[in-house]
Amino acid sequence: MSFVSALSRLACAIGAVLMAATGVMLTYEVVARYFFVRPTIWAAELSQLCLIWGCLLAMAHLLTLRRHITVNAITTLLPHGAQKACAFIALVVVIAFSAIVAFWGYDIFYESFIRGRTTGSLLNLPVWIAEASVPVGFGLLAVQGIVELIRLRGSDMTSLGATHE
Repeated sequence: MSFVSALSRLACAIGAVLMAATGVMLTYEVVARYFFVRPTIWAAELSQLCLIWGCLLAMAHLLTLRRHITVNAITTLLPHGAQKACAFIALVVVIAFSAIVAFWGYDIFYESFIRGRTTGSLLNLPVWIAEASVPVGFGLLAVQGIVELIRLRGSDMTSLGATHE
């Protein structure tokens, strides 16, 4: 279990670096375009790629930190046992949904990889580079969800999200 959480934490750190790189690339593009009238051919596409990978890599660790958006206005009014049952059900749904997305996402990625699809942009990057983020991110989220489901049994946790009331 700790290996999966450490992997999720590492993926999140990589995602944070990719988000920072996105900001740098877009800032560079704005300066190049508006101050020097020299737009790049790479900044927009690479920043989109970093943004996609960054978001999807962070999902699993954010589940551990309880930073996903939750609506718990009703569940907080329930008894402790019922709140825990709702968290259990929510985790099962997260795991099932993530596994389905990872499965079909892999199929889409693999087909693009085999066919050699490209973006058709000036960089003409292979599409599978972006599509691979879906099975990786959602697969890691499904596995982290299983870890959190196991942890739920022995914990006092009653919500999957941060409470800011």
